[in-house]
Amino acid sequence: MSNELGAVEAGTFENVEVPMSLPVFDVNMCAEDMDKMATNAMEASNFLKAISHEGRLMILCHLASGEKSVTELEELLSARQAAVSQQLSRLRLEGLVSPRRDGKTIYYRLTDDRPKKIMEVVYDLFCREK
Repeated sequence: MSNELGAVEAGTFENVEVPMSLPVFDVNMCAEDMDKMATNAMEASNFLKAISHEGRLMILCHLASGEKSVTELEELLSARQAAVSQQLSRLRLEGLVSPRRDGKTIYYRLTDDRPKKIMEVVYDLFCREK
């Protein structure tokens, strides 16, 4: 169903709520809206680049279930500390994860729900039994 802006309303895809409010863009958009669209596209592109690496994607999958220490992530990923730290650094730079220090142990968690929402969609598309 469309609203007055020509956007499709939210729907459900296999028990997952999927927002479907894509606006209709045309050549008559004002400069301010075009600038906002370009800014949003750049942010979305950076987000997608950050999660496009297999190691970073796996880290986000593990963090979607809750906070983990770097050591826990190393074990879950069967990866060396240097590799895990490098990927966490990129995710931190993009604002997707945040660290918490407890003594010598550093824990990471998702900063907001965006990565978890993406992980749910990726899981439904690629991992869920058909």
